[in-house]
Amino acid sequence: MAFVLICGLIVAFLGFISNTDMIGSRKTIITEILFTSNKYLPWYAPVIRMTGSIFSFSTGAAGGIFAPALRSGACIGSVLSGWMNLTDSNTNLPILSGMVGFQTGITRTPFTSSIIVLEMTDRHNLIFYLMLAGMVAGMVPLLIDKHSLYDHLKVRYLKDIELESRRMKVL
Repeated sequence: MAFVLICGLIVAFLGFISNTDMIGSRKTIITEILFTSNKYLPWYAPVIRMTGSIFSFSTGAAGGIFAPALRSGACIGSVLSGWMNLTDSNTNLPILSGMVGFQTGITRTPFTSSIIVLEMTDRHNLIFYLMLAGMVAGMVPLLIDKHSLYDHLKVRYLKDIELESRRMKVL
């Protein structure tokens, strides 16, 4: 319980320092940076998004992987677009590529990540670039760990099931 409380306080603190713009589902982040002229986020936006997701997910509470990954990737693409001084019309490709890349990095599913972003945005003329971003992003996590997040979750769940079955046998 103490760990969950500490994680909750950290997420609340992140919301406080970012003026609650970076916590929660914030579907409007993607909508705003893709479809308005306000395309650039501050440098700390991806850091806060990823840190909040890490602490939320590590508590074991029910939540998703796809939506936070897409939003974190969009934040990274937006910040990089600002650093490269891209025009408003040229920022969508790095933002969408960031979404695909970050999602692929977590799930290790480049094709699925590309299709999800294509379906969300209806930008079918970018399929080559998004697939390329997904393929590159699929190779990078192999340098860190051979197993995907899903593999680690599967092992953790199987250990929990085994522990629970042992406990039930004792009772």
